[in-house]
Amino acid sequence: MMLSQWLTTPAPDVAVEIDHTHVAAARLSWRGSQAVIAGHASEPLPNGLVTPGLGELNIGDVPAVAKAITRTLSQLGGQRPSRVSLVVPDTVARVTLLPLENVPARPADLQEIVRWQVRKTAPFPIEQAAVSVSPGARGADGGAEYVVALARTDVIHQYEQACLMAGAHAGLVELSTFGVINGVMAGAAPTGDWLLVHVTDTYLTMAVIRGREMLFFRNRGLQEGAPADMVHQTAMYYEDRLHGFGFSQVLIAGAARLPGGAEQVRRGLEDRLRSSVAAIDPRSAAALTDRIGASPELLDELAPLVGLLLRDRKAA
Repeated sequence: MMLSQWLTTPAPDVAVEIDHTHVAAARLSWRGSQAVIAGHASEPLPNGLVTPGLGELNIGDVPAVAKAITRTLSQLGGQRPSRVSLVVPDTVARVTLLPLENVPARPADLQEIVRWQVRKTAPFPIEQAAVSVSPGARGADGGAEYVVALARTDVIHQYEQACLMAGAHAGLVELSTFGVINGVMAGAAPTGDWLLVHVTDTYLTMAVIRGREMLFFRNRGLQEGAPADMVHQTAMYYEDRLHGFGFSQVLIAGAARLPGGAEQVRRGLEDRLRSSVAAIDPRSAAALTDRIGASPELLDELAPLVGLLLRDRKAA
């Protein structure tokens, strides 16, 4: 199963996230033109059960993860879904921005060209890869850049199999940060150039977006340095190499679930960037029912789920 294309193909009404610490799920409904998260649930996972990464299988016990998904879905309320969208950690895939001078008209030809271009730098044999190709920035000369995500097919299959064993087919598989970005775009999307900082307890992902076009994407393990330092390096790259004129907004997601909370990370970013940093609030894209409390931790957990649920969706 290939990773789903960013911002294409309508999603089911339930999204599931599998991370190394937990399984989470959310259900989407509509009140007229207003998207609403009608249900949310999560289940913790034992340490070491899921170890997201590129090179090895990620799930040590697929049936155990399936049981956690089953318990999570049973808490959502409503009819048990037979189809879900699936959010996986960014570290499951390698994301590359690939420029192409000549873009073929047929999608199959585009896939073939992309696979040929990335085979030398892929972290595993391209024959073992699931490859997602999505439109990126377009050049004035007629060329185009594509957002390419590569993951091992057998790794993606593990995540899909856990859902299938829970009775739900995962027809769409998306990286967590892509879900967060889509949620921002579905709500009060920034204008101009904006920076997303998605931080977890194991990795940091930074993305620079111009309107709806991705200019930059980088994922780093937290062992590589302090988040503020890595974000500062990205800002310098944006100014020097991408000829940026400044971010209209800097948005942060995920930090509320860190042991120290979001405030310390946010202040560190503001000190290095000399700019205000705002936490992403998925309620700008989808309201919550009255019975769902809106703690910062919950909003961070919902952000990628809401984005995947609303990807290319319109009011029912």
